Formats: sequence, structure tokens, C-alpha cells
Amino acid sequence: MTSEWIKAVRKRMGHLGVLSAFLVPMGLATPAAAERIDLDAGWTFWLAKDAPADPAWLKSDPAKVESVSVPHSWPLSRGANAEGVGWYARTLVVPEAIVGKHLELHFDAVFYAARVWVNGTLVGTHEGGHTAFDLDVSKVLQPGANRIVVAADDRPGFVTIPGYAMRLAGSGNVWYDWWHSGGITRDVSLRIAEGGLIRRQRIRQVLKADSATVTSGVAIENVDATPHTYSLTSVAIDPDGREVARGEKSVTVAASAAATPDAALTIAKPQLWQIGAGKLYRIVAELRDEKGVVLDRREDTVGLRTLALRDRKLYVNGVAVRLTGVTRHEDSPWEGAAETRGTILHDMRDLNALHVTLTRPVHYPQPQSVFDAADRAGMLLVPEIPIWQMTAAQLGDPRLLVRAKAMMAEMIAESGNHPSVLAWSVMNESEAATPQGLAFVKAMKAHINAIDPGRFVTFADSQIAERAVRVPALVEADFVMANAYFGTWSGGADKVGPWLDAFDKAYPDRMLVISEFGWPGPFSHDSASADVARTENLKDQLAAFATRPWVGGAIFWSYADYRSNKNLFAGLADGYVDHGLVDADRQRRPSYFAWEAANRDVSAKVDLTMAGETPTGFTATVMGAAKAALPSYPLIGARLHWRAIGGDRVVLGEGEQALPVIAPGGTATVSAAWTGRLTPVTVTVDILTAEGARAGGVVREYEPFKAGSAVYPPDPAQLPKDPK
Repeated sequence: MTSEWIKAVRKRMGHLGVLSAFLVPMGLATPAAAERIDLDAGWTFWLAKDAPADPAWLKSDPAKVESVSVPHSWPLSRGANAEGVGWYARTLVVPEAIVGKHLELHFDAVFYAARVWVNGTLVGTHEGGHTAFDLDVSKVLQPGANRIVVAADDRPGFVTIPGYAMRLAGSGNVWYDWWHSGGITRDVSLRIAEGGLIRRQRIRQVLKADSATVTSGVAIENVDATPHTYSLTSVAIDPDGREVARGEKSVTVAASAAATPDAALTIAKPQLWQIGAGKLYRIVAELRDEKGVVLDRREDTVGLRTLALRDRKLYVNGVAVRLTGVTRHEDSPWEGAAETRGTILHDMRDLNALHVTLTRPVHYPQPQSVFDAADRAGMLLVPEIPIWQMTAAQLGDPRLLVRAKAMMAEMIAESGNHPSVLAWSVMNESEAATPQGLAFVKAMKAHINAIDPGRFVTFADSQIAERAVRVPALVEADFVMANAYFGTWSGGADKVGPWLDAFDKAYPDRMLVISEFGWPGPFSHDSASADVARTENLKDQLAAFATRPWVGGAIFWSYADYRSNKNLFAGLADGYVDHGLVDADRQRRPSYFAWEAANRDVSAKVDLTMAGETPTGFTATVMGAAKAALPSYPLIGARLHWRAIGGDRVVLGEGEQALPVIAPGGTATVSAAWTGRLTPVTVTVDILTAEGARAGGVVREYEPFKAGSAVYPPDPAQLPKDPK
């Protein structure tokens, strides 16, 4: 019986609410290595808006519950317009074989505040709707049927994150700008361990001219009541699947204690992670007991690269780059905020097709699938915690700072190894230009520097677009992010140039990233006219940003329309904000194609090779972006695909060739040939990125015997013969 079959059975039984009950009678021992069992299926749900826990609910469901799977967002359910407390319950059948082992319930996210009971016992709570947490249930899970109940409270408060946007108090609507999607919004699983487990790795790197040193701090927990001396093995596997470094060490951990030993690996001639070409190494840690039995295994990916800020520019691996992108809310009509991996991958691939190389993944910690996709695509991110449009009083409240530090620490613990993370953002559009704002930014920056040294820290500010003066809190940021909606909220479109010049004088030592710009629909009569304005606005604003070399990046708001009760067309209290290059259903608007064309980093031209009037091949010249253009970065790992088709739709030739690195201002040439025929020819050349997205291209059409050609009118002897 194969291990693959066993894994498949376990996953299926997990969906049925059984861990491995029927495996025991078959004589198959539960493996010693820690594992996770999927608990996404088999839940019931009901909404009790303001109700505390009813003791009866902890034992059985109330009447008229709904059967659901998680991830689940109740605004898509019968609680569509309700805030409050949503309740989830399921039965978990536990075999005798795993009782006595270390058992944890793992939640990837519950929005916003969670309480969890097992068999009527409160086993833990968690606050923060976008980060993961674990609860030890070893002592409360029993052989046989167990009842798990989860309460999710999505109500905002003065110092919840996100919370009431008190900067908007004058409007009478202090909700934050995206939908309050309560629920178990990400995956749930049960972790089984025995003897010891690996909690996480914290990976750091140092690059030299011809080598890289990767150091992993492996967080080990001894879950036994006796001490253990573990064997820890760490392995580095390169992007081609080859083991390139290995290290082993012995670690003694006291009973019920933890340790974080460092494992250092030296990698010769490392393959670098680049913009648009995300080369990834796997760092694998294995924990064994005194008998050599594998207790746990942890695998993380890492990209080897350097990031630096100097001379008001961003340098990736020593090369100055200027980057662009679009934001994306975690929202869709079919899943709400409870996104599955399929929706995430669809959108991230579309961002890749839009040449996104830099983005804020909106205002809150993202699922790991977002980071994974960005890593592979060579895309930089500025993740943020959702402190959104808060006042000085909120920023100065010590309760908010405690919660902000906890949420940031959880986000960094989950996502800090990803090479796509450029910087951490501590807030958005809050009152930074106050003493409380300055104190908050300084406290958060010190906190981040302590737990993730070397990573940049910033925040997004909108007041700077209203008045470009030097603000102490913005000086604390490693680079300035400005939400600048010239043409709408920030003033006339023609004001962008003077504002940029004023910023240059106020912040001569800071790189600027335009963290939001775009055209919200309600500034136009309808969606169609809004997209016309959106298209013109993005072209004009990008052109203005491009003329200032200290603008290191520009991020458009947004990829897709998202649900809200703000920024809607007149008369609407709930709907989708008309703000995207695609609508909520991901249908592309004309502005989508305008953005794609405006943000290509490469172009091409084709010259045909002729034998008289007969094309026999071509030479393609591939040109990188102009130096200091926006965007501007080396094209790495790309390839050129071509096809020549005759007038009778017969393929004359086709091929693909790897391209060298094309730096901004650089060129590369590719030539190809086919057996010539006197026929009209269409040559299509596509430049494909390392991820397979189309970076640019050209179509060249040729029709013989047109006036002005070498032979006109044509010689009948040269015409194709009639096959009849």
C-alpha cells in the first residue's frame, strides 16, 4: 500500500470528519511524523447577531442551520447584510490511536475575533481577521465524536484592526472601505505531532560575489513531558531540484520547552531571484528523535537577492529599477473574502499579464498563495496591516498599538521568508501628521526592526497629496508612499506636476512610491464613461510620474471592482466600487488593455529576409525599456516565440529561442528562416517572460505584388500553380 494512497485516504476521511479511524483495524500504524488533516468540509453555520454563547449550542446545533464548507464568508450567505456573531460547528471523529499525541487546531484566518470550543470547553481566542493561529486541543479531544464550535465576531470598534475610520466621522459613515466579511475565511486543519515539532523557520541570507549564506532559525518545540536530544537536518535545494547544501546538528530541548537553533547553509554560485524571474530555493528542515525517526518536516522557499535604497532609487541585486503595478482586493461575487486558491491564482496570473512588478496587496495580511505566486513571478509586495483612516486619538490609544504589534508580528512570522516582500506598511491614510501619528510610526518601526531586521518600513499617506510639506512621521519611513488621486480626490489632473515638484523640495532624500492612483467611477456619469476617464487618467499620470526619476514606483487602484458601502454611484448603499481595470466578475474593460500596453518593459520590431519578392525569414530586434523609464528593469529569463503563416493559413515555420538579459536601453536580435514560398506572410513574434506571460511582441504582415514592390505586376510564372 503506497504512502500516496494513505495520504489520499486521510484527506478524504478528513473531509468526512474522520481522521484515520478505519486505518487502525487494517493494521496500519499512524506515522510518527507530524501531519495536518484538512478540516474544511462538514461545517454548519448560523448567524446570531448579538448573541453570547448559548450553552445549548455547544452541544448541538439550533434549528435551521446552513451546511457549509470553509473558507466561508457569511455576507454571501443568508447573513448578507448583517454584522455580528456567526457560529460554526462540526463533528470530528478521533481514533483511539492518536489520543495522547500532541493535537492542535490550526486556523489560517477567522474574521475578526474568534472564540473556539471543543466539547463545550473554551480552548482559545484570537483577535485579528487575516492571520493564522493554533490552539492546543490535546487534552480535550476524546476518542470518538468531538464537537468543535467557533464564534466569529466581525463587529468593528474604536481600536479594532480594521476598526471605525474615525477620520470619516463627519460623513456619518465610519465603516472601512471594503466589505466586513465575517466568517472562517481561510482553511482549518488539525495538526498531529509526537515527540517534537517544527513551528516555523526564519530564513535570513547574506550574498557575496560568488556565494550565498542562508541561515534558518528553526523553531523547535518539545511536546513531550521528557527532554529530547534531536537531530536537525537542513538542506538547500536549488531551482533545478538539486541539493546544493546540507547541514546537521544536535539540539537538546527540555520537556515542554522550545528552542530556535540556527542552521547555516553555504550555496556556491547562487541563482538570483530577479524582477520578473523568481528563481526559488527550497530550504528543508527535518527533525528526528534519538532513534532517527522523523518527527516533523518543514519546507520553505526563499529567493536569493539584495534590495537597497540609495540616491532615492530602489536597487534589486545592484541594479536600479522603477516598477509599476495594480492592487487587488481579496473579494469576488462568488467567494467574498473567503478566497480559494483557484481565484487567487487566476487573479495573480492576470496581474502578471498586466506586467505587475510592484503592488500593495491592499490593506491587510494576505493568504500564502498570494505570496507564493508573487515569489514565482518576481513581483515585489508591500503588505500592510489594516489600520485605515484612523484619527490621532486612535493612533495614540495604547490598546491599538498592542494589537498592531501583535498583528504585524503574526504577519511577519507567516510571510517574512518570502522574497517578494519589499517592505512592511503600518497603516493607510491615517493622521500621521500628528504627535500621536509620529509616536505610532516610530514604535511600529522599532518593533519591525527588532523582529525582521533589514526589511524596509513604510506606510501609505493621502494628506501628503493635499499638501507636500515635510512630515516627521513620513521622514521615519524608509521610503514615502503617497495615495495621489489627481483628477479626482486630490485635485485637478494638471496639479500633479506642481505637486511632484513640491514633494521633491520637501523630501529631497526620499524615494517616492505612488501607492494609489486611479479614477473612481462616481466621478463620471456611468461605468462606461468612467472607464474612458480612467484610461486617459492612467496614461497621463504615468507620464507625469515617469519624468521624475525619484518616483521609484506607481501602483494603480485597482485590479477589480470590490464590494463596499462607500464610493458608489449615487443612490447605492451596498454594491461594487467601480474602480477596476476589470469588473467584479473579472470581465476586462478597455482600461485593462491600456494599462497592459503602457507598462510593457520591452518592445520588438521585425525585418523580413527576402529572396526577391519571397520572404524566407526574419530578424527580430528586441528592445528593453528606455533607461529610467517607468517601468524600467532588466528583462531576465525571457524567450522569443515566433510563427510565420502563409496566405493559405499553412504554417511556414515556428520556433522559440531564449533571450539574453536585456537591460533598459539594451537590445537583442533573433533571426529565423523557413522555406520560401511566394505567398502573403504573417509573422507573429511574442516575447514571453520567465513565467510565460506575454511581455510584448509584434505582428508583421507582408503581401507580395503590391504597387511599389520589386516585381509589379507579378510574373505569372511566379504565381502558385492551380492544384487542379
